Amino acid sequence: MFRRVYLDNSATTPIDREVVAAMLPFLTEKFGNASSIHFFGQEARGAVDRARHQVAELINARPNEIVFTSGGTEANNLAIRGLIEANEKYGKHIITSNIEHSAVREVCQDLEKHGCEITYLPVYEDGIVKIEDVRNAVREETILITIMTANNEIGTIQPVDEIGKFVRAEKEKGKKIWFHTDAVQALGKIKVDVEEIGCDLLSISGHKLYAPKGVGALYVRRGVRLHAQNIGGHQERERRGGTESVPHIVAFGKACELAKNNLRETAEHLKNLRDKFENNVAERISDIEPNGNRENRLPNISNISFRSIEGEGLLINLDLQGVAVSTGSACSSGSLEPSPVIRALGRNDELARGAIRFSFGKDNTMEDVEYVLEVLPRAVENLRRLSPNFQAAKK
Repeated sequence: MFRRVYLDNSATTPIDREVVAAMLPFLTEKFGNASSIHFFGQEARGAVDRARHQVAELINARPNEIVFTSGGTEANNLAIRGLIEANEKYGKHIITSNIEHSAVREVCQDLEKHGCEITYLPVYEDGIVKIEDVRNAVREETILITIMTANNEIGTIQPVDEIGKFVRAEKEKGKKIWFHTDAVQALGKIKVDVEEIGCDLLSISGHKLYAPKGVGALYVRRGVRLHAQNIGGHQERERRGGTESVPHIVAFGKACELAKNNLRETAEHLKNLRDKFENNVAERISDIEPNGNRENRLPNISNISFRSIEGEGLLINLDLQGVAVSTGSACSSGSLEPSPVIRALGRNDELARGAIRFSFGKDNTMEDVEYVLEVLPRAVENLRRLSPNFQAAKK
């Protein structure tokens, strides 16, 4: 019998038991609508308000700057579309990077069809945007810069503090420009502070943080105007209509509280797991290429390309032995094309197709790592034995 090891925590995480305990009462006896004025409604309203404080405290925001959404995708849509629609008189040029999550990239592509101009910045071999490229891309009609805090496939941390500082300086000169960052993958792994970043908008999600799927939030700095995308209700200060999912919001709040209290300990644990894994993989398996900057990255993600191997084949082989990994973003699952993130690093098709993401979670152990290190080299060797290209290169 093999053990089950889940190393796909960047796709989603298991719900923390304390989070489950916090939300359960709001699935049963505390069922009120948070917009109702009677006791049941006000009980629910109090729970939503508490969760809003918990989320705000994790990212150093004010509670009234938090807009609850159905997840990171909706938060990104609200941030980008909402900002453009409310402020398009100031310009319709957007700056982003070519390694953004599809929830940002595809929104930009859609806006491009409706009159917006998009500049896609490169990231070079280390997977990091250069602040000089951001500065040089700004034009008179630039209205929004949207650069992720950390990449979901390779974990590289972007210079969001520098971008925020630059945008603030531009505003002081009188320019109407805003800065949005997708912090979905960064939340709970590194410090995310909206004041240090200096962003106007920041997207986060619950299911990457040991809360349920179906809840997220958008930070909206005071004074930033957005056009609501969900019309039909006055909830969330007119910024997002729809009855609040109180159980999910409560769960997200609790998850944020736990993340804040355990951030340093969790980050150290994740880094120890990742480093042990990477050091041993490099010793046991030849012809591999780590992807992205080795230092400036999240503590939980390791992305490695295995030469002469199709990533999908290795994923399936590992799954048959109880190990869950990913070939890239879960939102791009099913695509036959090589990962655009890995290609953006300058990797060829062989390395892009052979890329595997190992993403560790707080519940993983050193025993999990040892088991993966036991089965991974065998899986790679078996697949390479079937590869004519690899066998020919050895001769």
